Amino acid sequence: MIGTLYFLALLSSAMAWGRLGLLSEGSARNGTGGGSGDRCTCDAFLPSSTFPIKDLVVVEQTAVEISHKLELEMGKLEDYEIKLTAYAERIIELSVQIEKIEKNPDAYNDADKVEIKIEIKQAEALIKELHLSIKGSTTVFESLRIQITVMVQTLTRLELTYDKNLILVTRREYITVQLQLEECERRHQELFNPNIGSCAHTGIIKVSKPVVSQLNANLNAGYKYGGWGKDSKPVPDRESMYWYSGYSSASIVDIRLYTNYKNLLLRNHFQHHNLHSSWYGTGNNFILRDNTLYYQINNPFGLAKLNFTTGKYESKVIPRASSRFSYTNSPNQNFDFAADESGLWVTYANEESAGRMVIAKINEPSFGVEEEWQTSVYKPGVSNAFMVCGVLYAVRTVDIKTEEIFYKYDTKTKQESYVSVPFERFQDKYSNLDFNPTDQKLYMYNDGYYVNYHLWFNYTTKATVEPTLLLS
Repeated sequence: MIGTLYFLALLSSAMAWGRLGLLSEGSARNGTGGGSGDRCTCDAFLPSSTFPIKDLVVVEQTAVEISHKLELEMGKLEDYEIKLTAYAERIIELSVQIEKIEKNPDAYNDADKVEIKIEIKQAEALIKELHLSIKGSTTVFESLRIQITVMVQTLTRLELTYDKNLILVTRREYITVQLQLEECERRHQELFNPNIGSCAHTGIIKVSKPVVSQLNANLNAGYKYGGWGKDSKPVPDRESMYWYSGYSSASIVDIRLYTNYKNLLLRNHFQHHNLHSSWYGTGNNFILRDNTLYYQINNPFGLAKLNFTTGKYESKVIPRASSRFSYTNSPNQNFDFAADESGLWVTYANEESAGRMVIAKINEPSFGVEEEWQTSVYKPGVSNAFMVCGVLYAVRTVDIKTEEIFYKYDTKTKQESYVSVPFERFQDKYSNLDFNPTDQKLYMYNDGYYVNYHLWFNYTTKATVEPTLLLS
């Protein structure tokens, strides 16, 4: 395949930039004899910059390498599932035996008790071994994400600069690798983090490295404003749907819907909604929930919702909200919609609060404000914010590569606190950051790129026993 690509690259170069022609006698620099001193000469002018086939080869080789690694990790996951089942069964058997000894200690001699102790030690050793294997898999995932990020950058550069047809075969391999990684991480998440939707935790304790999908569907790095992600309360048969909206300014003019992650990567949307000009939005912290777009408008200054199932449009004005206060890195983000396990929220600031953020719970059917909470965090000092389990998490920029979750406010207890959970940015600036309760990921639109993050929570014992998902 590499040889074919190399031939195509040279052919493309000659077709695109070459000039072939017959020159008259005496004008030739190179030629072959053609009779009585006449010469027929062919000059080919090749481009000064040829197609970088080596870059494409590196991407292809990386895709094959990652695919092999992921096959090994999938095999490990199957082994983990078998071992966990066996360990669980053995622990239950040991628990039954210990219970019998406790009820009737005289019926067992010292040798029986020693044997039980040895088996417990063996189970502990096996569990420790499994724990180390799991940590090893996590390290592999981090390494693969870095490799895939490099592939994204290389493919994007080639797509924007050279003939897209030459990149197509390698892009298909890249998409296959992305889907393999997504499936492998999904199974890993199901196996070791089964508490999706549970709020029995004390908060976020860690954010993963950025997982970079690719440049936006417009293939335009100038579309720095926008958002992407999944529906936080998907309608039936659209649980796998993704969405994207981007523009060159902080405006919302259209949105694309994709049936699944693969079609998002292929940039193959099944619906493309162009908003009516009188419904255009502004700012960038919009979300999709229950097949409905929630976003900010400026005429009048307020909130808007557009239901793609019914086509119904509604708007709402919050009288005390101010258009003066936005996030640090993005203009006109006065309202910030968010969704979590308990429902729909919007944050803003007003003059009465001197620019400090206000949290409002939205009643989805009536599109009205149910309750408000006043925080002490100054909105212009915040780069973005999101909600998880009724808790507001505020983020700020630390340096050119690092963001930090630095503040949280719990609407249930009305308690606020300062925290420090740093995480890495892929590109310099971003305009949209939102949590999705259906997969417990953060979705970031980062200078035109789709980026997401896995979250780790400090779960209590209750969380591992009683996971719940409240999306209504």
